Amino acid sequence: MSQLIGEFDCKLDAKGRLMVPSGLKKQLPAVDAEGLVIHRGFEKHLTIYAKAEWDKITAELAQLNSFEKKTREFIRYFTRGATELSLDASGRVLLPKSLLEYAGIGAEVVLACQFDKIEVWAKDVYDTQLDNEPENFANLAEEVMGGRNKDV
Repeated sequence: MSQLIGEFDCKLDAKGRLMVPSGLKKQLPAVDAEGLVIHRGFEKHLTIYAKAEWDKITAELAQLNSFEKKTREFIRYFTRGATELSLDASGRVLLPKSLLEYAGIGAEVVLACQFDKIEVWAKDVYDTQLDNEPENFANLAEEVMGGRNKDV
């Protein structure tokens, strides 16, 4: 799968349906046939994967040692609420009410693409998070990425 790119401001209708923006849909050519999977993100947001990407992740999870308590807990929390989504004839997906409540998502949402996934945020929460950008983003970049090409 190619890397997803973009940030999209969207609105949910009264039933919790999201119109997938055309610019994003173009990046997901197999979405009509394969569908999508949505689940809880690590922070208070939701994450959408193309079904093929979700299958790769769950295959990795299946290889973990389920006799370890931390592994079982991680898998349980990571997959909690995971739901398959399919586009209707109008190009909309119905987002599960329980997941919307978990993430505090109302009518306005932001779809933020990150590599192979799409984060779904309440617009106000997303905007607040970005307003809290580190004072010196260059220092954060150096801390996270700076040693990647150095010999050990």
